Order: sequence, then structure tokens, then C-alpha cells
Amino acid sequence: MVHTPFPLQHSITQPADAVNLRVSEIFFSLQGETSRAGLPTVFVRLTGCPLRCGYCDTGYAFYGGKSLSISTILAEVARYVPHYVTVTGGEPLAQKECLVLLRLLCDAGYSVSLETSGALDISRVDARVSRILDIKTPGSGEVEKNQWSNLDHLTRHDEVKFVLCDEADYEWAVEAIRERKLDLICPILFSPVYDKLDPATLAEWVLRDRLPVRVQIQLHKLLWGEGPGR
Repeated sequence: MVHTPFPLQHSITQPADAVNLRVSEIFFSLQGETSRAGLPTVFVRLTGCPLRCGYCDTGYAFYGGKSLSISTILAEVARYVPHYVTVTGGEPLAQKECLVLLRLLCDAGYSVSLETSGALDISRVDARVSRILDIKTPGSGEVEKNQWSNLDHLTRHDEVKFVLCDEADYEWAVEAIRERKLDLICPILFSPVYDKLDPATLAEWVLRDRLPVRVQIQLHKLLWGEGPGR
């Protein structure tokens, strides 16, 4: 069953053993993207997503998974004794209880990041979390799902990501940066779709246009190839 967005009406201060989330996987690997690339990180991948981006490489997380209490999730994360934790999906915010998990991970002293599509409201995410907001381009097939009001909640602690399929996506992203002055809000990431847009070509475009963005490639795929987990 695909989780869809619904109102965040309950308190996010419930005890960890009283709140369950549907989890696709929890694993320890190197962060492959963002400014944290290369850092040993525990990933908590939640199940479900209301979007269907054409290049999605985690479709296996749309369905299934296991229902786990947040206390169980916290215990599994702690087993790796990490410094960095990333909550991802699917779309993690499609489960309202994700807010509880994020808060408790921060309370536990981890450096926490959230990978979210930008299609759901981020305003109630704990301010200690680094929010990685993926703005959907036309090539994703989900550009109409962008919730642009999310930009009002971003700080320099967060990051905006554009996943680019081709030159048309690149030009669209450049226009979005200039029109919305995104470089004044937070760091910007440009990521080429794996096996679709040549990273060297993207790098040349960025150098040519002198863009204030970080070009990133998926380190985990360079190391281990495609596939679930890492």
C-alpha cells in the first residue's frame, strides 16, 4: 500500500514504543550524496511514496516493509554506534510518525538528515535536522508536485537538490535558481541521473555558466553498483 499525505494532527511527543513506522530497511553504509558524501551513515529507509519519478532507483520501497516501533528503530540504529543518520524513502514524510522518529534521533545526539521529495510540507520537521529537499524537474515526470512554499522554511543548515535527466532539466533548474534566488537560501546540489546524463557533461555546463552549485555523483553506485541497500 502506498502511503499518501494526510494532516499532521496528533502530537509528536508520543513515547517511542507507542508509535510505529513501516520500514523498508535499515543499513550502515557510506553516504553517497549531499555535502555529507563519504561519511559512514546509518540509513533508515521508510516504506511508501506518493510520487513516481521516472528515474526512481528505490521503487522496491514503495510497498511492503515491516511495521516497527520507533523504539525498535532507535535500538537498531544504536547498534552501529553512528554519528550520522539519514532518514530516507520512498518519501519518509508520507508517514506522519516520521516527525517523531526525527525528533528522537536528534534527542539521541545523532547528526540527522532527511531526504524528502519536496512534495510534502517540511515545516514541522525538527529544526535540528538537515533537510535535503529534492526539487522535481520536468524530466522526473512529477514537476507539478513541487510544494514551493517549502523554500520558506529552509535555512543554510539545509540543502536543495536537482536530479537532472538532460539539458532541458539543467536549463529549467538554472532558471529556478535565478528566479527564486535559491543560492541565497541554502547550498544547491546538481545530480545527473545515473546512466542517463553524463556527469562530465553536467560538470562542463556548470563551469561554463559559473553556477553556485555542487555537482555530485552517487558515490555508493560507483563503489558497489546499483541495487537495494548500498
